[in-house]
Amino acid sequence: MRVTEPHRVVVLALDGVYPFELGIPTRVFGSADGRYEVRTCSVDGRPVRSGADFDIAVRHDAAVLETADTVVIPPCDIEAILENGLPEPVSAALARIPVGARLVSICTGAAVVAAAGLLDGRPATTHWNATDRFRTAFPRVRLDPDVLYVDDGTLLTSAGAAAGVDLCLHLIRLDHGSEVANTVARRCVVPPWRDGGQAQYIEQPVPRTTSAGTGAARDWALRHLNLPLTLDDLARRAGMSGRTFARRFRDEVGESPGRWLIQQRLFRARELLESTDLPIDRVAAEVGFATGASLRQHLHEAIGVSPLTYRRTFRAGSAPAPKVRTAMTS
Repeated sequence: MRVTEPHRVVVLALDGVYPFELGIPTRVFGSADGRYEVRTCSVDGRPVRSGADFDIAVRHDAAVLETADTVVIPPCDIEAILENGLPEPVSAALARIPVGARLVSICTGAAVVAAAGLLDGRPATTHWNATDRFRTAFPRVRLDPDVLYVDDGTLLTSAGAAAGVDLCLHLIRLDHGSEVANTVARRCVVPPWRDGGQAQYIEQPVPRTTSAGTGAARDWALRHLNLPLTLDDLARRAGMSGRTFARRFRDEVGESPGRWLIQQRLFRARELLESTDLPIDRVAAEVGFATGASLRQHLHEAIGVSPLTYRRTFRAGSAPAPKVRTAMTS
């Protein structure tokens, strides 16, 4: 039986809202066994025009924002915002968000946050297809269009559509650890994290090749992280030369095999730190780092803390938000 109040998530639906992204917070946070309570509102409590051929009725107006621990802004019709800024009613609604509440945007919802001046001088991301217009409209934002999401403490932004799922899982991982986030991911039938950034989704010519992809080799590597894997090992699994494999891998994943492998080892190490009492050297061996010192170095470079500090934080059930964190370091 839970004795703490659930974390209140309020989703602000604006005109032109995309129905899929609007439903992400309810679907993801709602799968966390009562740890979150999700409410959806519009500025005035009236139905909002969606980006599809129907309107969406909500049960709350902007007053519910005052009760939020986390506010999520899905993508909406941002053309007028890019040209003329926020309508006054939307600005007034955002002003009702409590100090200290997390503010999260999905896809082009970042334009709403930026138009309110809340992203000035801060890192953020949005859908890669909106990058040029976003930079023109909000030149003071430190836009990074290559990542799936950015965590800048109480301000978090994500790229298009499914990256909103990634970000919601990231928040659950911060709040309750990897085991809970992984359980939620399984219930939603989505991966607990995705490799690479937006680069792998930007429209570009498909590489002309008849060779198989690198997916099978990656799956094999994830089952054998304890081994001292090399590029040649993975290339042999894929039936390619090392050079061809490295090129195909970057085309498919968006980064090098070596960097990807380190990240997968860190993901698994963090799960073990959260869910077991294994000594640090044993955790390092289980995930393929040669020594506990190597694990300490890589984990500190990735998230700025030692394995023991990470374990104490997440085994206790709470986690400090880092200054900047993307999907690849979450």
